[in-house]
Amino acid sequence: MRRGIVLGVLIAVGGLSLAVAGFQGPPQGPPSQAALTATKIEKVKDNLYVVTGSGADNFAAFSGGNTAVFVTDRGVVLVDTKLSGWGQVLLDRIKTVTDKPVTTIINTHTHGDHTGSNEFFGTMVESIVQENTEALMATMDAFKGDKARFLPNKTFKDTLTLGSGRDRVDLHYFGKGHTSGDTWVVFPALRVMHAGDMFAWKALPLVDRMNGGSAVDYPQTLAKAVATVKNIDTIITGHTPLMTPRDLQEYADFNKDFVAWAQGEMKAGTTVEQAAADYKVPAKYRGYTAVVTDGFGGVRANVQAVYDESKK
Repeated sequence: MRRGIVLGVLIAVGGLSLAVAGFQGPPQGPPSQAALTATKIEKVKDNLYVVTGSGADNFAAFSGGNTAVFVTDRGVVLVDTKLSGWGQVLLDRIKTVTDKPVTTIINTHTHGDHTGSNEFFGTMVESIVQENTEALMATMDAFKGDKARFLPNKTFKDTLTLGSGRDRVDLHYFGKGHTSGDTWVVFPALRVMHAGDMFAWKALPLVDRMNGGSAVDYPQTLAKAVATVKNIDTIITGHTPLMTPRDLQEYADFNKDFVAWAQGEMKAGTTVEQAAADYKVPAKYRGYTAVVTDGFGGVRANVQAVYDESKK
């Protein structure tokens, strides 16, 4: 599952801001050959697979977020459905590991690269999101008018448990971060958690303030996840290879340090532009990336978010 993080893909085509356009209005039409080639189904643990979501070479290989495929006695639980137009590809990948039908869809958040193919699976599947995400999805063109019937049919506020024993799935909401409704999906029997885009990659986060995200709350939400979810050894990220709880703790620390640094710069009277230009990833966070840009997820965007939120 080792491949370049999607951040590198987006930078290669001119910056993170190019990815944002696809979040609420994902591309239509058939997947590109590059994306089909990059999208594989890989085993995580017994009965749990991930359909990879990011190409390593160029933006044309981007299909959306990592999709978890959990095979239960009752059927298949999907976590996230990639971009619009990827439903058949997902189904084809699933059929290589099981003949069971998709019975449940869980979306980690509202963005179109994670909810885009919900419609493909119809209205008979159980579709579950955090309650804030349902409200956000209802504002998307993909779920308006006649398509409103594809909105989730079940929501939760803080926690929800599905199934039992080896088929158990626990859903958690720990607060604002990437959006206002990010769901953390835990498979207790397998010691695995899907973090969605709350942990998309080892880089500054994508904070979607238009959809309730918060740069200041981000590290607190990560810390709550670390403190609450125990007995796991594997984390499925939003867009990159499998990580560990140690990686998640490091990512929480990275975001905490960044927010504290940005707030210190604001108190010192440093402008957003100067602070963004001056920022360097601390040496202890080896492998982390920070791009000076106004784009979604760039240094300037994150500094601006911290400044704006800290003034309130």
